[in-house]
Amino acid sequence: MRRLALLLSIPLLLLASCGDDGDSGDAVEATGDPAALDGVVIEGEEGQEPTLTFEAPLEVDETTVRVIREGDGETIEEGATVGFDYVAVNGRDATVFDKSYGYGTQSVVVAREELIPGLVKGLLGAKVGSRVLIAMSPDDAFGPRGGVAEVGIEADDTILFLVDVVAIRHPLERAEGTPVEPVEGLPTVTLDDDGKPSIDIPDTDAPTELVAQPLIEGSGAEVQAGQSVSVHYTGVIWDSGDQFDSSWDRATPFVFQVGTGSVIAGWDNGLVGKTVGSQVLLVIPPAEGYGEDGNPNAGISGTDTLVFVVDILDAY
Repeated sequence: MRRLALLLSIPLLLLASCGDDGDSGDAVEATGDPAALDGVVIEGEEGQEPTLTFEAPLEVDETTVRVIREGDGETIEEGATVGFDYVAVNGRDATVFDKSYGYGTQSVVVAREELIPGLVKGLLGAKVGSRVLIAMSPDDAFGPRGGVAEVGIEADDTILFLVDVVAIRHPLERAEGTPVEPVEGLPTVTLDDDGKPSIDIPDTDAPTELVAQPLIEGSGAEVQAGQSVSVHYTGVIWDSGDQFDSSWDRATPFVFQVGTGSVIAGWDNGLVGKTVGSQVLLVIPPAEGYGEDGNPNAGISGTDTLVFVVDILDAY
């Protein structure tokens, strides 16, 4: 599954570093000194893009969190799907390198296996309606990946995030609805007790055009282009049947904006119009997958047809 490298679509930038296993058993909490944020001035009307002013460089050795405004809504816990608006600023030179304002509220699953530690530390325990200022130490931001050169972040930069928590979503745990009779000639799917699919590929040539076949018809609202969608999925390669990715293995749904180019075209084209609660079999030819370049990191060549089973858990 391609995650767009544009920072304003948020998934790539805020995801935990690939290959960074971490110790998910460690407590996640901010331990820094809130006085380090005394010099940060926040300006702007409610609902508008805020401005952060401070004397640069601003540096912290430990991630520090200050609740600017405490909301009275639901409290964020590990694994929650959260919608939020944000501005991200480099503490070294006070430059804004990312923001959601003007691009729509963003959504993430707050799980330490998924996100950079600084964002998890800042969000856990916050309530819906809160405004939270997070000063992330380099170790909890982008230091482990050596910075993010395309937006001028160096490995030892402190990063400031100002976050307005908008909502907590409660997606389904798995697809639910009316089973659909399997279509002859397509891969067959069996589910384990938790709902993870196993995919068996038929001994035939792969389809040359996109297939988006419901396996379960959900009764929820239709997915519309531009919405945030929460899904569970498993993906395999048609020729080998080998699995190359599965959100089920991470026990965390994947949240993305559909119909905007933030995922491969086969997902955008195959999921828009389906209903929440549905399980969809996607057979994706190379042109609507990873194209001629493939995805070598996932073992996908430029000629591979991909097969996904996608549970649509929420759309908003």
